Amino acid sequence: MSLFKGGLTARRYRVIGEVPSDFRTSYQAQLEEFAFHEPTSALHDGESAGWTQIHNLLDTDFSDINKWLYNHYLVASLRVDKKVLPSKLFAAHLDKRCQGWCRSNGKERCPARIKAELKETLTQEMLLKTLPRVQTFEFCWNIVDGYVLFLSTSESANDRFRTLFRNTFNIVLAPFSPLDFLTDQPEIAAALESQGISDYRPSDQA
Repeated sequence: MSLFKGGLTARRYRVIGEVPSDFRTSYQAQLEEFAFHEPTSALHDGESAGWTQIHNLLDTDFSDINKWLYNHYLVASLRVDKKVLPSKLFAAHLDKRCQGWCRSNGKERCPARIKAELKETLTQEMLLKTLPRVQTFEFCWNIVDGYVLFLSTSESANDRFRTLFRNTFNIVLAPFSPLDFLTDQPEIAAALESQGISDYRPSDQA
């Protein structure tokens, strides 16, 4: 699934906030500030997230505006990396190491302190050999009409996207409802509300 080919599954958001007159320059700087960066250590076991070019997840250089701004459409991808150790394999290796310690020290059980040390060592060894799980989610922002399409319906991905979008552009995204199309048809909105279908009403009647 991509903005440039195939069908789309997306969530739509309304943009709440002012777009600066020099948005080309300011947004370029902000995209670069919040671009994806590889962890400095291979032992990093947390989550890393940031913006990348839509054409290649390894491209985090936003200096060429023509690669991310098409007329009044801003396009980019949210990249999320996370290292996840295989739990069953990890537990099996840890159990073997505990057994080996017991044999070497003539003990029947491995003390909690020793097991914690073995676990920490094993975690570091496996993290060095484990590649992160990489996910990318594209988005398109119509700057003129004030809406954003985010190409994922995952709740966690959408929450992460809205947070990073707000931090990057200082703009809030509000979930878009089909009833937003009724702003120029208040009688239909009122009828839906009277039937308990929605509490929607145009902003000038709120």
